Amino acid sequence: MKFRIRLIQTTVVCFVLFALALGQQVASFEKRTTVKKLANGLTIIICERPEAPVFSFFTHVDAGSVQDPMGKTGLAHMFEHMAFKGTDTIGTRDYAGEKVALAKVEEAYAAYLAERDKPVDRDEQKLKQLEQDWKDAIAAADKFSAPYTNEFGKIVEGEGGEGMNAFTDYDETGYHYSFPVNRLELWAYLESERFLHPVMRQFYKERNVVIEERRMRTDSNPTGRLVEQFTEEAFVAHPYHRPTIGWISDLNSFSATDAQHFFDKYYVPANMVVTVVGDVRAAEAMPVVEKYFSRIPARPKPDTATTTEPPQNSERTVVLHEQSQPFYIEGYHRPDYRSADDQVYDAITDLMSNGRTSRLYRALVRDKQIASDAEGFTGYPGNKYPQLFTFYALPIPGHKPQEIGEAIHAEIERLKKEDISDEELKMIKTRAKANLIRSLGSNEGLAFALGLNQARYDDWRELFRSVDRIEKVTKADIRRVANLTFVPENRTVGMIEFVGGPPPGAGAGTQGGGQ
Repeated sequence: MKFRIRLIQTTVVCFVLFALALGQQVASFEKRTTVKKLANGLTIIICERPEAPVFSFFTHVDAGSVQDPMGKTGLAHMFEHMAFKGTDTIGTRDYAGEKVALAKVEEAYAAYLAERDKPVDRDEQKLKQLEQDWKDAIAAADKFSAPYTNEFGKIVEGEGGEGMNAFTDYDETGYHYSFPVNRLELWAYLESERFLHPVMRQFYKERNVVIEERRMRTDSNPTGRLVEQFTEEAFVAHPYHRPTIGWISDLNSFSATDAQHFFDKYYVPANMVVTVVGDVRAAEAMPVVEKYFSRIPARPKPDTATTTEPPQNSERTVVLHEQSQPFYIEGYHRPDYRSADDQVYDAITDLMSNGRTSRLYRALVRDKQIASDAEGFTGYPGNKYPQLFTFYALPIPGHKPQEIGEAIHAEIERLKKEDISDEELKMIKTRAKANLIRSLGSNEGLAFALGLNQARYDDWRELFRSVDRIEKVTKADIRRVANLTFVPENRTVGMIEFVGGPPPGAGAGTQGGGQ
């Protein structure tokens, strides 16, 4: 009893300290953060953080694979790859000649596709010749490329840049790396230039890289295939049912011209937020950033309306029979990030999945010893649109996915019928504050968080308000949302059932019941 009292007292003290620290953080960021919307519509955020002579940036483009056109899935991800291929001055030996050669590639590819995709009366001999003409045109265009295939990256790394990378998900595309502070103007030129004068060079070579990526991560990976089919089953109407990497038939069809059209529509200044965090002064840095990014011409902000997913009214199930590690996943539809209950779902995520003290880990891994890992989380496959709250677990040898599902459902029913404890609720709120403060510890993480919140809410301060909202979550809220969301008719289930041969792990000293 004394230990519990001390634990509660310690938790309260930590809670107060985190609240004070958070308040200081907000006040500090208010003084050090400058936001400006340029005349072309692009938003710039500069956060002064003079801890080391470096800065990090994050370019957020409010377009992801949800915006892929029908029949051309994977285009958002494909353009992300092309953004590293250089410009009309970077990565070319002679752009005037290259431009003509690239146009001939597109003409040859269009002719090849027209013959290849004929529903009837396709001339195989003609098709073979058209394919060769296209490949010859590619070879001719490649002669204009710089000898180093990634000239853009070579420049960045040669000038001290680190961590150069990008990502595409369902909701957005992001670009980021870090530079010494005396390279701010070089960065502003490079980053704006690749969105001012992108060139679709070596497009089909890079498309083959993406196709191989799909084969490795999805087509040749049972878990990848399951997750793809599970997502497709859960979202019948909304574009979340389409894979970010694209369907193979689309990857084998879309063109560099298609990628250019995607760029022209979605990579517009009004659809972009650029965040700079580090040893910079806004009064000095803003004119430099504005000088280069204001060159990007203003264009209308694209319509991002999507098909609304209809309510699910029956359980859906996907089962794969594979000679591989069994797997269990289930998801429940929930509203988008603007929901008044968004932080309630975050609280449930923490309760069910935060470390070895989480409910799912303790129940399935520690106590019942039927899984090697078990988690529940919100925001799948994205969170900009109505999404899924998802649970998954990996059965250990001797235990089947159905047993995993029953154990997860037992924990869900407990959540629906019983209030969580005072200690659990306090720890959820304390960890939310601690996690936020930790996330601000790096320039990279802070640039991402500020940019994302500015893009989603038109105000970077929402980064801190989310913690205020989770502070208001009650035990009754958690029961209410659990009963509203986690019902069988709102559930989609995916399983890999092992078939044939010895079960995974057999003969390796692992027994059902685990250590």
